[in-house]
Amino acid sequence: MRFLRCYFLSVSIFALAARATPLPELFNERVKSVVAVEFFVHTETDRQPVTVLGTVIDTAGTIILPGAAIGPSVAPGQLKDFKIYRPGRTESAPATYLGQDAFTGWHFVRVAEKSRAGLVPVTHWPAMKSDPALSDELWGIGLRNKDEDFQPYFLSSRVAVLMKLPQKTVILGSDVAGPGLPVFNTAGELAGLAQTSFGQNFLIFSRNQRGNPIVLVNVEESSVVLLADEVLPHLGRIPQSVSGRPIAWFGAYGLQPMDPEVAKLLKLENQSGVVVSDIMKSSPADLAGLQERDIVLAIDGHPLPRLKPDRVVVGYFGQEILRHQPGETLTLSVLRGATRVELTVKLGDEPKLVREADRRYFERLGFTAREFLSNDGIMHRATPGTTEGVMVHFVKPGSAVATAGLRPDDWVREIDGTEIKAYAQAVGKLTAIEADIARSEFVLLVSRSGETQVLRVKLN
Repeated sequence: MRFLRCYFLSVSIFALAARATPLPELFNERVKSVVAVEFFVHTETDRQPVTVLGTVIDTAGTIILPGAAIGPSVAPGQLKDFKIYRPGRTESAPATYLGQDAFTGWHFVRVAEKSRAGLVPVTHWPAMKSDPALSDELWGIGLRNKDEDFQPYFLSSRVAVLMKLPQKTVILGSDVAGPGLPVFNTAGELAGLAQTSFGQNFLIFSRNQRGNPIVLVNVEESSVVLLADEVLPHLGRIPQSVSGRPIAWFGAYGLQPMDPEVAKLLKLENQSGVVVSDIMKSSPADLAGLQERDIVLAIDGHPLPRLKPDRVVVGYFGQEILRHQPGETLTLSVLRGATRVELTVKLGDEPKLVREADRRYFERLGFTAREFLSNDGIMHRATPGTTEGVMVHFVKPGSAVATAGLRPDDWVREIDGTEIKAYAQAVGKLTAIEADIARSEFVLLVSRSGETQVLRVKLN
């Protein structure tokens, strides 16, 4: 009996030793799943370098980047010269931009085939079988800057908060990884993916300032981690085009969480709901019969979850729409007054996005005109279906139009007294003005925050 006890004890100790891989060894293995990605954004006036961090997700050399890596108004054609750097190395490898997935927000790039050797997909490592608990230790990887050859370094912290925002997310006591990089537990199991860091509130004191509030955001490290079971199922959502299409579209805007007092009055204290306000004409929501002030309580028979704070449920609802494809149908359980209604919505394809819009930069005038989109109509509270005028996309500092007071997102309604009906018309008018060297001024009538502004632009 003593022999058996000693035997099993020895086996247990041996098994524990076999599992307890030292952290330095785990770090050196897992760092093969991370890269630095450099590219350039070609704007109207310059070429801006951008460096972000990415995680390798498959053997085809596909890499995901955080959604904040590229602004939503940047057109794919403005993105140039993608390069991948392995941690601690000076040489780079060319890569191709694949697009952004609307549901996850991730941008996808793919490294050239000849440079994929040595990259290990993050899916190669085992994932945690359950969510981390409060005070569990997690660790991750950070990368130094390019002038330090993107040298990797170790970070660790303990779980402080577990919440849904609306996806399951943990917040640690301090920064644990670079945004977009994987996070692991002490056994080397994948815990999740670090997100863009939250801003932190501070007070700044100086001889001239007495406790002025400021918000600081660490762009190199993060304490926010999206958990593995919110990441792994969606790594295959590689865009079919650089525009990110297809993108499911619902067509209702201005969504708000159901007010707690309203929920109590309707005896729905344990139920979340999304209140609909603005519905675009002829959108999927409109065609399904959704009405303003309807309260959506469930999708396909599944009640909307109780989330805190209450506003998070709006994000959850939007994510559930984007999880689907255009042409798919959803059944919404809606409370209309005191009556419950079941509506079937056939999702459409998202109208043209800013990054897809036609645009033209007028160098002498100093601004970029962009075609008017349906989302612009919502922002400017335009009559549904309006397509008139053009939007101001970019204003060059110190230019003629900047001096006159033109701002990005102004809605140009008239040029020199001529009402603008279409983008092509605006381009024609502005091209003629720019080409007329003798012209000394022109006039723009723009709409801004619901008010009309008349701007006299001096050219000479």
